[in-house]
Amino acid sequence: MLSSRHFFVAGTDTDVGKTLVACGILKAAEARGMRTLAIKPVAAGAEHTADGLRNQDAVMLMAAMTETLPYHQVNPVLLEPPIAPHIAAQQVGKRITVSQLSGLCRGAMMQAADLVLIEGAGGWRVPLNRHELLSGLAVELQAPVILVVGMKLGCISHALLTADAIRADGLRIAAWVANQIDPQMLCFDENLSSLKALLGVPFLGVVPYLLDNKRGVDAVSAYIDISIL
Repeated sequence: MLSSRHFFVAGTDTDVGKTLVACGILKAAEARGMRTLAIKPVAAGAEHTADGLRNQDAVMLMAAMTETLPYHQVNPVLLEPPIAPHIAAQQVGKRITVSQLSGLCRGAMMQAADLVLIEGAGGWRVPLNRHELLSGLAVELQAPVILVVGMKLGCISHALLTADAIRADGLRIAAWVANQIDPQMLCFDENLSSLKALLGVPFLGVVPYLLDNKRGVDAVSAYIDISIL
């Protein structure tokens, strides 16, 4: 049984596969008969579609979750430039705050669901404005964290620094996932073993590189064990 209804999905950096892993978790939960919901509070990087501006990560989350929400509730703050959110917001004259995002998330979370994932943007210390970080949203929501580690050279230091920052913010790391983003990574098994020992939190599984955006989230879900959450 899940120890929490909602989790914040964080990454050790940008482009480590947070969305892919989040979608895999949603599909794994659906396979257990659970109702699922996902929120991408802030997204920087959008494409023009027939339905308006859309962020691909948010679209993927919508396709993977079981419950239905309009796009603006799944991704309430959408910034077109694919750059740091606080810079993108400045360029378009917007101000993003933790309290604003918290209210938007809580509104979406009122819908009945057994599992709710709130996906971050970039790494843990991403600025929203001159004074606040996106990590403050996870603190405001008191959401246990699922940490996605992008497996590449340097990942041990990135993972441990991120874990230290999460714990310094008073949050619990519920579990972590290893996403193999570098197919040529040397000593992969040795790095994985070190991370398991040093992080000291439940491990949900390894997402192999060949699955990354090639065979879909249904395949990814087979590599993720949510029973230990």
